[in-house]
Amino acid sequence: LHVRERKAEHSTTYPLAAIIGEAIVDYLKNGRPEVASRLLFWRHLAPQSALTQSAVSATASKYLHRAGIAVSRPGSHTLRHACVQRLVHTGFSLKTIGDYVGQRSASSTMIYAKVQVDGLREVALGDGEDL
Repeated sequence: LHVRERKAEHSTTYPLAAIIGEAIVDYLKNGRPEVASRLLFWRHLAPQSALTQSAVSATASKYLHRAGIAVSRPGSHTLRHACVQRLVHTGFSLKTIGDYVGQRSASSTMIYAKVQVDGLREVALGDGEDL
């Protein structure tokens, strides 16, 4: 999946799980409006146009509310933030995470990660050491 970044004006290509690829192929064959553009996702309601970042964010917000997930900024940014937090918790380096989400500096990635003090303490002290 090739994604153009709106802030940094560069793009990233991500691998897709087979089930996601199959869902996209099904959408292309059976759900996508017939348009000449190579853009992938399109509105189904008039006016017919490519799906925008704000539409994706509004959809994420709607489903976060429906799921009862209370966050201060519901939307696609919340999903990005959750992804980064999960990657940090899993132990990926900030450089790897920053490359994945398109951040240019580790300090920018740390803002998204909101690294917890306990996690930093564990890294600083190592396994089995006490304060």
